[in-house]
Amino acid sequence: MTVRVGVLQINGILEANEMNSRNLLSQVTALLDQAGVAEGAVHHAHSGTHLLRHHATTDLNATVYRPLLCLVLQGAKQVGSSAKTLSVRAGQSLIVSHTLPVISRVTEATPEAPYTALVFPLDLDLLRSLAPAVPPVLNGPSSDPFSICLCDTDPGLDDALFRYYLQCENQETRLLLGSITAREIHARLLIGQHAQVLQRLLWHESTASRIYLATRDIQANLQEAIVVGELAHRVGMSNSSFFEQFKAVTGTSPLQYQKDLRLLTARDNLRTSSAKVSEIAFAVGYESSAQFSREYSRKFGKSPRQDRELESAD
Repeated sequence: MTVRVGVLQINGILEANEMNSRNLLSQVTALLDQAGVAEGAVHHAHSGTHLLRHHATTDLNATVYRPLLCLVLQGAKQVGSSAKTLSVRAGQSLIVSHTLPVISRVTEATPEAPYTALVFPLDLDLLRSLAPAVPPVLNGPSSDPFSICLCDTDPGLDDALFRYYLQCENQETRLLLGSITAREIHARLLIGQHAQVLQRLLWHESTASRIYLATRDIQANLQEAIVVGELAHRVGMSNSSFFEQFKAVTGTSPLQYQKDLRLLTARDNLRTSSAKVSEIAFAVGYESSAQFSREYSRKFGKSPRQDRELESAD
């Protein structure tokens, strides 16, 4: 009798978990339909999240991830750096703890079951305010220092996100309840499977937090040449340790990290402004427009001018 009751309880939990996941997928699909987005991504202004849908697999795409939570609700995707790639499937989620140039592609999607995902930006100040109330897990089993962490999605997180989207539908519940549920989502991340990677980032003496400061320094001074020794000194690390740990956390070297950010920033500027290619190159720190064009073509498979023309044609 006891065993049968236990099995029924487990089955009930599994059914509830599946329902939470289906509810969230249906909600995100409805929001994409309402926005008129059959293919691609849309920023959902009321919730501050991004919603994505693809009906077929995609080519590799280079972009910048900032601290975020990404839930894959249907289909599958590969994401990572040039040194490390992770595969994330439906029912799994990613935490990205640092600003990171990444390459990604949708690997599983069909017209009947399109790749569907949501991206929830992380509020690091909110996480820091919640962290003192959370039991530390920094002394637990060591984990991969890479700044992208893959885990199965906590069913409670699915439920909180579903409620969050419902609360964001009108202004009254968005203001009164949405902020409370956003706080719950961050709290769940700090006590769930992503806890260790987030606590490493929030603890000011950790390697992850030092590398975070270094990446922020590079972003703020994108036009300036990197002197690795000076950067290491500013974050309180030796040159050798800094270089090793920077690559472990970001998947790339400091110089390559800056180059990727420069090129991705330049691509955004090409697509959103009418500035000359040479002006855009100089704005992100290149001294030679010819070198910029060569490196841009190598990374994106087309020259800056070709990329701008294709974007205008679309």
